[in-house]
Amino acid sequence: MNSVLSLPAKRPAPGVFLALALTLAIGWVVVAIDGGQLFNQATTVSLLHVAAGLGLVAVGQTLVILGGSLDLSVAYVISLSTLVAAETMHGSDAALLPAAGLVLAIAAGIGLVNGLLVTKLRINAFIATVGIGLLLKGYLDNGYDGPAGKTAPALVQSLGYQRVGPVPVSFLLLLAVAVAAWFAVTRTRFGHHLVAVGGDPEVARLSGVRNDRVLITAHVLCSLCAGLAGIYLASRLGSGAPRVGTEGLYDLESIAAVVLGGTALAGGRGGIAGTVGGVLLLASIDAIFNQLEVDAFFKQVIRGVVIIAAVAVYARRSLAKRNRSTV
Repeated sequence: MNSVLSLPAKRPAPGVFLALALTLAIGWVVVAIDGGQLFNQATTVSLLHVAAGLGLVAVGQTLVILGGSLDLSVAYVISLSTLVAAETMHGSDAALLPAAGLVLAIAAGIGLVNGLLVTKLRINAFIATVGIGLLLKGYLDNGYDGPAGKTAPALVQSLGYQRVGPVPVSFLLLLAVAVAAWFAVTRTRFGHHLVAVGGDPEVARLSGVRNDRVLITAHVLCSLCAGLAGIYLASRLGSGAPRVGTEGLYDLESIAAVVLGGTALAGGRGGIAGTVGGVLLLASIDAIFNQLEVDAFFKQVIRGVVIIAAVAVYARRSLAKRNRSTV
């Protein structure tokens, strides 16, 4: 029992940070040859803003994937959150905190429903979260034709555009959330139970872990992270946007960042630090392609190749380790 409960999350895959360094080095050379400059303040700020939005979602996605689950409703939670935030604030600084509280409460409720569907009704996480996402999509499509509401000026100024040197406040928020999630995964009973459930739910159950409670908590935390991302995007846009989550592909992109960071989709292996590395890698590729003015279609092709290559490398390494352990 003690061995199961003390299972640590896997250290971040060093490969993602090596890939990040190589990507930035090669990108710097290519952009310089093209006559541009990759490491200027404008590009750095833009890269970190992209990383902030995606990173908040990816940190939450890491939690559910570590537990052997998945959340494909996050894109719609983001869109809904921007609208709830903007319409509640209605341009008033006085309504900032109530709006943020309402967004997080709604996001937590959606996460709770996802968790209950997965654990109590035993619905496959893919089906359950896609179903909830489609319900949210129906509400958004029926209720909104375009942007709505207006975010508070204080939120726009502080979270949306304020910086500490070249580092946006939003990226500092991401780092704070990532550190909190890392601590929860590596230093708390919940984190050890989460990894145990993702590794082998039956063994975890027999060891006294309350699997359902752990997975429900993970889904609530994932939706809360998506809600935070929605508040951030509302601050950048100045209003609510009913399609910002889906147009940004935050569901698939967050899963890609988690996988690039070395977390196994089957659960039980991975960590938050690796996910942050995966987020920075994807944001760096975007920044380089934007500097080179690469066609959007070709950009997605390259991103797909990078993700497939990373998964193939991790899969081969895992197979080699298993083979060595059986010898």
